Amino acid sequence: MEVLEGTMLGISRPKNISTKQQYIAKLASESPKMTFTSLAYHIDTQWLHEAYRRTRKAAAPGVDGQTANEYVQNLDANLESLLGRFKSGCYRAPPARRVKIPKGDGTSRKLGLPTFEDKILQRAVAMLLEPVYEQDFQDASHGFRPSRSCHTALASLWEGTMRMHGGWMLEVDVEDFFGTVDHSHLRDFLDRRVRDGVVRRAIDKWLGAGVIEKGRHVRSSSGTPQGGVLSPMLANIYLHEVIDRWFEEDVKPRMKGACLEIRYADDMVFVFAKRSDAERVMNVLAKRLDRFGLRLHPTKSRISDFRRPRSPWFGARDNSQGKTRAFVFLGFTHYWALSAKGRRTQVIKRKTSSKSFSRALKRVSEYCRRNRHVPVGVQYKVLCRKIQGHYAYFGITGNGKALERFQKAIHPIWAKWLSRRNLRALATKFTNFVLLQQRYAFPPPRVVHSIYAVK
Repeated sequence: MEVLEGTMLGISRPKNISTKQQYIAKLASESPKMTFTSLAYHIDTQWLHEAYRRTRKAAAPGVDGQTANEYVQNLDANLESLLGRFKSGCYRAPPARRVKIPKGDGTSRKLGLPTFEDKILQRAVAMLLEPVYEQDFQDASHGFRPSRSCHTALASLWEGTMRMHGGWMLEVDVEDFFGTVDHSHLRDFLDRRVRDGVVRRAIDKWLGAGVIEKGRHVRSSSGTPQGGVLSPMLANIYLHEVIDRWFEEDVKPRMKGACLEIRYADDMVFVFAKRSDAERVMNVLAKRLDRFGLRLHPTKSRISDFRRPRSPWFGARDNSQGKTRAFVFLGFTHYWALSAKGRRTQVIKRKTSSKSFSRALKRVSEYCRRNRHVPVGVQYKVLCRKIQGHYAYFGITGNGKALERFQKAIHPIWAKWLSRRNLRALATKFTNFVLLQQRYAFPPPRVVHSIYAVK
C-alpha cells in the first residue's frame, strides 16, 4: 500500500476550503492506492465556519438541549474551543438522542439525534472525507453524494433497464443496516484510505458514543446511528467495499449476460438479462453480507420478472401467467406500458407507489387534525408547501395522474377536519366544501423532473 503526502507529489497546499477539497481530490485521484496520513491540518476555524453554515439549523436538539440559536450567540469562541478539543484529542463525543419514527408497515425507524456542536464537527470531517472517497465510489452509488440524488438513481435505473429491454430484477433490502454495521470491518475499510490519527480518533469516539434511549445510555459494538451527519458517509464507505466493488470486480466478469446495479444508501436493485445470473447472485449475496455482519431481509429481498412484455396490447400484464410485471424502488412503482406517442412500443413508466401515496395523505390528514384550530389562511399556506414538496419529489415524467389524484384528495381531508371545529359546521358541510375549493385553490400538478428537459 502506497503512503504519500501532498508535498511529496510536488503539489502546493491551498488555503481556502473549495481549493483544499480540490487539492485532496487531486491527490486521491492521481494515487488510487494512496493512504492519507495527514488530513486534519486542513480543518481550521474557516473550515468549521463553513461546516456550521452547511449544518441544518432547524433540526431537533440533542441530549444537551442546545439549539442553533443558542450556539450562534457566541459562535467564534465556540468554534475555537471545538477546534482545540478536536486537534488535541480532548473532544468527547456525546451520545445521540434516540427517537423512533413510525413506518408504513407498522414498524419504526430508529434515528439518532446528535448535539448541534457534534453535528458541526461531524460535518467538518465529512467534508474532509468526501473528496477522498468520491474518487473511489462507483457510478452505481447515488445516496448522499454531491450532485446525486434519488432522481439520478431513478434516471440511471430507467435508462439502463430500457437499454437492456428489461430483465430479471433482484430487489435487495438489508435488514437494519444502520444498526448492524460492524465496527471492526468499517475500521479495516477506513485503513485503506485514511489513517490520520486525529480524524480516526474522532470517528472511533463517534462509533463508541452510543445513544440515550428512555433515559438509559446504550453502547454497541456495531451500527452507526441513522440521523447522524457522518453516518451516510460511513455507510457508503461500508457498502462500497461490501457490495459495489465486489459486484463490479468479481460478479460482473462471471455473468453470462448483461447486468446492472443501482444503489441509494442501503436500498439497491440489480438488473440481469438472464434469470440464472440473478439466482446465482441471490444465492451468493446472502453469504457475502453475512461475512460482514449484515443480513438480507427475508421478505423484502426477491427476484421478479421485469422483461419487456411480448405483446404491446397487454400493457404491463404477462399474457401467459396473468401477472403484472412491476416493482417498487424509492417510492415509485415501475411498470411496462405503451409509449405515450401512440406507437406499439412498450416503455417503462413510473408512478407513485400505493404505500407512498397513502403515507403522504396520512401525513396531511394528521397535520389537519392537529392544527384545525389554526386560522384557515395559515393552514392553506402550509398545505400548499406540503403539496409543492410532494411535487418536488414525485413530479416526474409519466406520473401526472397520480399527482392530480393527490391534489384532489387534499380538499376533502381538509374540509373533514375543518368541519369538526363546531357542530354547526356539520350542517353546512357540502356548502363549506364547495366554497373551500373555490377560495383556496391548491397548486396544480407539476412535473419537476422531466426526462425531456434533461435530454
